Amino acid sequence: MKQHFPALAWAKRLGRLCHLGRGCLLGGLMVITLFSTADASDFILVEDDRGVRVKVPRCANRVVTVSDGMIEGVMTRFGVTEKIIAIGSKAIPLTMDFSYPTLDGETREIHGAMNTVTYLNPRFMKLPVVARYGTGIQYEQLAGLNPDLIIIRTGSSSLYEDEGKNRARLALLESLDIPLVVLRGPNTHDAPRISTLGREIRLLGQIFQEEKKAEDLVSFLEETLDGIERRTRKIPPGNRKSILLLGLSPRSRIKGGAGYVRGTHTLQTHLMTRFVHAENAFGRPGAWRLLNIEHLLALDPDVIVLATSGGYHPPGELYDAPYYQSLKEMRAIRNRNVSALPFTPCNCEKRLEYPIDVMVMAKAAYPELFRDINLPSWLLAFYRNLYGIDQATARGLLSCQCMDWTLGASKSP
Repeated sequence: MKQHFPALAWAKRLGRLCHLGRGCLLGGLMVITLFSTADASDFILVEDDRGVRVKVPRCANRVVTVSDGMIEGVMTRFGVTEKIIAIGSKAIPLTMDFSYPTLDGETREIHGAMNTVTYLNPRFMKLPVVARYGTGIQYEQLAGLNPDLIIIRTGSSSLYEDEGKNRARLALLESLDIPLVVLRGPNTHDAPRISTLGREIRLLGQIFQEEKKAEDLVSFLEETLDGIERRTRKIPPGNRKSILLLGLSPRSRIKGGAGYVRGTHTLQTHLMTRFVHAENAFGRPGAWRLLNIEHLLALDPDVIVLATSGGYHPPGELYDAPYYQSLKEMRAIRNRNVSALPFTPCNCEKRLEYPIDVMVMAKAAYPELFRDINLPSWLLAFYRNLYGIDQATARGLLSCQCMDWTLGASKSP
């Protein structure tokens, strides 16, 4: 595949020679005198999620990342985001506002929804975007930025295609002769499980020589999940609540349905069954299955949890919007047992905030087991510990992930 970009590949090699030696113009030609070849100590050898051994510059200062925020979130935790010169997802610089009508003729509005890593790193909004969902990777733009390292995460929105297309993309990236490290998100495995995210974090710890911070981060995330799971593990199978993971995308109504649901064989169901000890009310496979009003009424789950789907949708939309009144006899709606997960633009892959999803589901399904947990207070403490930030910044993260609805919910009986 190297013949695809011979000029770019040569330009990269020439650039590297200039970094290693001294160049001067002689008769219109660049003459480069090498001081020495790069010493082995200038690189570290890592094995990425393909099983490929990659020689990574020890002082990589021009990094291109292609993910929806997970790589950038880990780098934020490490304190090395100044190394990022370009990003590979429109989900990162995106900011959005949402609204929905109510039965009394009012309009409820939500402003300033954004990716957590962008809230913490405003400079990300001005970085070049070298990959997008539906258009793929802009190879020439990427190479022209002269990066010394590319880190990509398959399973993210820009790399959510089938394995064959991703193999072709990786071959093209390798033809640029730039060190390439590939992570595999949990949703790319045959049996999605969140434990694989720990390997991704540890690999990034190796790349940036932040192994201790990586281990601390993995431990924090795993201990947070364990703390939730310990409360629910003794619930016998016959007493487990049913949860419907529902997306209220306007596109579902245009297509004659009422919403999209997450089925089995998804990471969301893995989190629900493994750590919450609840059951998916929709017991069939599928990432987003379109269901009509009659089907939703027939499922009649104990709990409804709303996910980002064609925008953010808080519980109030399902309660109060005129176009959902035909669902008001569902038990979860009648009992006001609807919750919403954080806003996650391009939500095809999980990021560092995934324990919030587990806590939201667990507290909604088994409120008696989490009576001592005030959800907004728990969220603020989680954000502070995750990123090492102050209370005011944590409050900003709560709002940019559209979790302000929890402030009202925590005051209700």
